[in-house]
Amino acid sequence: MADRRKKTNRNRDKDTDWQERVVQIRRVTKVVKGGKKLSFRAIVVVGNERGQVGVGVGKAGDVISAVKKGVADAKKHLVEVPMNRANSIPHPTQGQGGGAKVIMRPAAPGTGVIAGGAVRTVLELAGVRNILAKQLGSSNPLNNARAAINALASLRRFSEVAEERGIAIEKLYA
Repeated sequence: MADRRKKTNRNRDKDTDWQERVVQIRRVTKVVKGGKKLSFRAIVVVGNERGQVGVGVGKAGDVISAVKKGVADAKKHLVEVPMNRANSIPHPTQGQGGGAKVIMRPAAPGTGVIAGGAVRTVLELAGVRNILAKQLGSSNPLNNARAAINALASLRRFSEVAEERGIAIEKLYA
């Protein structure tokens, strides 16, 4: 019994810088033989405000469990967001998720996050401070959040593009 190891909070320390926001909680029903079975669906966005963000969905019999499952799902689907010195994205981009389409453009310092709904939540938790975004096609929060993640995942740094093309970064601007 003297061989017990000291428990550490190593895993808890890693998780402290993550923020989570619930975008939507819906009561959903499944029709079964005995009647209707109620459960809850939670759409959760998780981010560290330093370039990592993810969207997850959790379903459970109660809200708290659904949110926990959503957080776990979001952490499994994280994307890395490249940002420039102005805390904006490097170039304009588009993303799609279901019937939703999102257009994002970089903005000058001091502009702020000009976006609505779930896209705004995704961008804020990613750590983007100056951006212009527009939701097109759908008002569904889950599809809009997924479209935003899709757009952010398609971003590339100028250095990556220059390396891919085999030229100097200065020649990209010419």
